[in-house]
Amino acid sequence: MNITTTVTGTSARITPHGEIDLDTLPPLRAAVDRLPPHVTGLVWDLEHLSFTDIVGLRLLFGPVPQGSVCRRTAVVNLREQPLQLLLIAADLFPTVYDVAQLIPDTPAALTARRS
Repeated sequence: MNITTTVTGTSARITPHGEIDLDTLPPLRAAVDRLPPHVTGLVWDLEHLSFTDIVGLRLLFGPVPQGSVCRRTAVVNLREQPLQLLLIAADLFPTVYDVAQLIPDTPAALTARRS
């Protein structure tokens, strides 16, 4: 998996290329762990992500590891399969997978669908 990381001020953008699964999780977590402590906002740019499974949900919504910096997290450029997985998870477990918190420009129709 190729991972592009860009840091601008207090924000970082991580762009994975390929798929997120159990095999690709360690390098993604390492990319987050390498971010400087002053970075308070993290954007996952998923434009080049063709597939994710539950591991991707855990990466985006999982607890912050002990000793790690807590960062505002957002997702942009979701493709169809990752978006569908996210919406299904939000429908089934709305308190765990809060789409409105993760996707900055969540259309009202998506959040209304969950109600």
